[in-house]
Amino acid sequence: MPGRDAVHRLRRSRPGAVATDAAKSALRAVGMVTASVRSPPDYLVIGAKRGGTTSLHAYLAEHPGVLPLFPRPQKIKGTYFFTDEWPRGPRWYRSHFPTTITRRRAARHLGYDPVAGDSSPYYLFHPLAPARAASMVPEARVIALLRDPAERAFSHYNERRSNGTEPLDFEDAVEAEAERCAGEEERILADPTYVSFAHRHQSYLGQSRYALPVRRWLDAFPNGRVLVLPAEELYRDPQGTYDRICGHLGLPEHTLRDPRVHNAVPSAALDPSTRARVRAALADDVGDLERLLGRPMGWSLD
Repeated sequence: MPGRDAVHRLRRSRPGAVATDAAKSALRAVGMVTASVRSPPDYLVIGAKRGGTTSLHAYLAEHPGVLPLFPRPQKIKGTYFFTDEWPRGPRWYRSHFPTTITRRRAARHLGYDPVAGDSSPYYLFHPLAPARAASMVPEARVIALLRDPAERAFSHYNERRSNGTEPLDFEDAVEAEAERCAGEEERILADPTYVSFAHRHQSYLGQSRYALPVRRWLDAFPNGRVLVLPAEELYRDPQGTYDRICGHLGLPEHTLRDPRVHNAVPSAALDPSTRARVRAALADDVGDLERLLGRPMGWSLD
């Protein structure tokens, strides 16, 4: 499987990629030079992967009180700083966010303080991300969207399959997961510069086990700063769920112009017997999560 460097080399081989990368590097240099006058994010959307974070990012981008990341034309969703990009350092991270002047101008226009955020769905699962985030943005508000774990695992697989990085069928990929991911979390914990392709991209069932990752984030961001919602609530009632999220971020309500689901990956239906096995493998974790949160998540894993 390709690592991060191999993926980057493949991207740079496309026509125009070198010029595009040069332009992006120049703009990032501008952000770096001005990083000292850029505030860190007010909120983090931490996942789960394939759990509605792209839709939520699009909805939040509609809100006049949500400022885009720098540079605006690139429409950056997230930085992955607290996972893959941690070695780049705090200055690189701050280079992505609006300047204090931009914030003040927006506040004068809006009549309330705007916010900016980082939406990186690997944050939920990465074992070091909660502590890293708490060390840099301890007052940030955190949002986790958790999708039905069996459906999330299959959607995650289909994304990898569709982009050509998963050669196995779903059943074999699930069977191979333990061997592929063996020791990867320990390597991440031992070496803060280590980036694991398997841990991020081939952990189909692993990233659907939510209880431990959510507990890590609740411990790192106590006192109600973490909002955990089933993704199905966002799909079923986008406006109502959006209003609740805006309230969590201290933003006034705003009527969505485009409440459709974003970044859906069409796929064949999951075989019923495979679905049953996956649901059985994840059922105990759902129970742990519901006890942790003190609420039902609405997923039927029978």
